Amino acid sequence: MKAKTVLWLWLVLFSSAAWSLDASLSQYKLGSGDVIKVTVFGQPDLSLTTKLPNHGVINYPFLGDLSVIGLTGAELEAKLYAGLKGDYLIEPSVSVTVIDYRPFFIDGEVKRPGGYPYQPGLSVDKAAALAGGYTERASKTKIFIRRENESGQQEQLSARSTDVVLPGDIVTVQQSFF
Repeated sequence: MKAKTVLWLWLVLFSSAAWSLDASLSQYKLGSGDVIKVTVFGQPDLSLTTKLPNHGVINYPFLGDLSVIGLTGAELEAKLYAGLKGDYLIEPSVSVTVIDYRPFFIDGEVKRPGGYPYQPGLSVDKAAALAGGYTERASKTKIFIRRENESGQQEQLSARSTDVVLPGDIVTVQQSFF
């Protein structure tokens, strides 16, 4: 009976962690440097792949300049659907996919600080591994992540080595005193 309880708790915790990662990426807001693919089923002239520029505006056929920075993929799909429906298409089937996420950055007590391509499922430990690993003086308890919040403001969060890193995050590993 005890083994079943442990297994059940493990499954609940694992599925919660996987769900929270999926939830954070489903609410992912597009930003400068992301590469997106817009597909309109049956309309190759309306499909495109583009890297989002710093100013956050893309030029889309028939609709002109669209501001996309800060939108989720679902919000951009809805915006394109509303713009294309009626005047151009009867019932457009629009899909927006992030092909390449903007990079994350890691600095402080890692061997090769810098920017690295984001990979879904990235934790602080995995980010440090991409940066050559922690230095001998790295603190595993003084790790901070600077991340843009819902209102577009940068905030600094205290992090653990197992916490999730998102595209555009800046991870700082402080020096240990002992």
